[in-house]
Amino acid sequence: MDRWRLAMAGREDTPAAGPLVLIADTAHGPRIEAVDSVAAAAGACKGMMLADACTLCPGITTAPADPAGDLAFLEQLALWAQRWGPWSALDATEGLLVDVTAVPHLFGGEEALLADIHAAFARRGLTLRAAIAPTAGAAWALAHYGPERAIVEQREGIMRALAELPVAALRLDQDVVTVLRRLGLKRVGDIAGIEGGGGGRDAIQRRFRNRRSPAANPLVRLDQLLGRMPEPLLPVIPQLLPLVQRRLLEPIRHRQLLDRVVADLARDMARELEEQGQGARRLELGLWRVDGEVVVRRLELAAATRDPAHILRLFAARLDDVDAGFGIEMLRLRASWIEPLALDQGDIEARPESRGTSLAACIDRLSVRLGAKAVSRPVPYASHLPERAQRWQPPLDPEQSSQRLLEFHSRPQKLLDKPEKIAVLYATPDGYPQRFRWRGEVHDVARVEGPERIAPEWWRERGTARLRDYYRIEDEQGRRYWIYRQGLIGDGRGGAPDWYLQGLYA
Repeated sequence: MDRWRLAMAGREDTPAAGPLVLIADTAHGPRIEAVDSVAAAAGACKGMMLADACTLCPGITTAPADPAGDLAFLEQLALWAQRWGPWSALDATEGLLVDVTAVPHLFGGEEALLADIHAAFARRGLTLRAAIAPTAGAAWALAHYGPERAIVEQREGIMRALAELPVAALRLDQDVVTVLRRLGLKRVGDIAGIEGGGGGRDAIQRRFRNRRSPAANPLVRLDQLLGRMPEPLLPVIPQLLPLVQRRLLEPIRHRQLLDRVVADLARDMARELEEQGQGARRLELGLWRVDGEVVVRRLELAAATRDPAHILRLFAARLDDVDAGFGIEMLRLRASWIEPLALDQGDIEARPESRGTSLAACIDRLSVRLGAKAVSRPVPYASHLPERAQRWQPPLDPEQSSQRLLEFHSRPQKLLDKPEKIAVLYATPDGYPQRFRWRGEVHDVARVEGPERIAPEWWRERGTARLRDYYRIEDEQGRRYWIYRQGLIGDGRGGAPDWYLQGLYA
């Protein structure tokens, strides 16, 4: 709510003072994502449907919620909060955790540290509840359900400070809290008391033994709260994205001057990326016009690069439709997606990538010129059937987790678009092929390797699908083929097996 008010400050469309909620659309109607103090006093709360809230408070005012913006704002706040500790992290309920180990004495003690934190947040127009405790779980519980400023210095004093807090202070799922309340366990001290009794911990463990998540197991949360079990936290690490800009003494309107400035920015960006050992995968070029309008052009690259000539060539195709208006007075180039990229050799023996003739550079040019939807690339797909072992997707889309190259036996580099039926002569029904006819020509088999058996995909094939036995064969002229027998004699799924040729070896 504070972020929304700061964003709406000074705007003419700001709602009048009164109960206010932020809502998000769901399949069952608008749902409340945040409430102000007036709406909370009237009975509205987070997670409630808007229709129910309107029943309690008919004069309620609504505004759309922005979860993505809230998360980005919280991440920035976490980095800003590192002034009080070496690292910070986000918790699961839109809060911050800051490690202040060996820090309070720099501010004059824990009380002075909390006072400084409250003052800094107040200057930014943000309300705050903060606590200091030996564990992250205890600090979270005190900040949410304890006094406004709570401090627990020793781990032995955690239970005394938290015993009277509700069980929701253990960061449990709502359904678990409901079960505990039905069992008469309403306070943290109640669970600790049962745990200390004979067989109490085993009884709770049996009740929640199938709960995998820590938020669904009160014993795990209690152990984390008391420091008996470690709790991994993911710190927020600042990422300084390369950014270069040019403020022009005189606005420019002609394309020739614009290309010259973009070329300077591309060289500056290449130096920034080289210093960091990175390459750009996504670039954003912003052009500030005299009238205040900002024109943005974005590029996504097939592979990380920092070649200024390649960057300039790609942006040149995106600047043809730029309307300079009364002139462009500032340009800014930012790499919003970077990846590690090793240094390239710059002499005559340099690799092809440095001269802009690599496959990635070709994909970038085609995507910019024809559009990303007009270019496709093959990617591996998790299927043992050769005709399904790859798929086509846009060149800039990341591969899905299921698109993993399986460990196969030797596969031919050339596969036919569709397996072609062949006539095969073999000594016995289950023996090696001796001779086959393909496209009207008879081939005598000199060498055979196999079989490699591949079962059908039962989850997408019909029940009559048959096994495949693949053979790598070589004829008397030294030509090698990849054939397979579909089905077995007596498998109950058809008559005699059929033979197909599916690939050719180089």
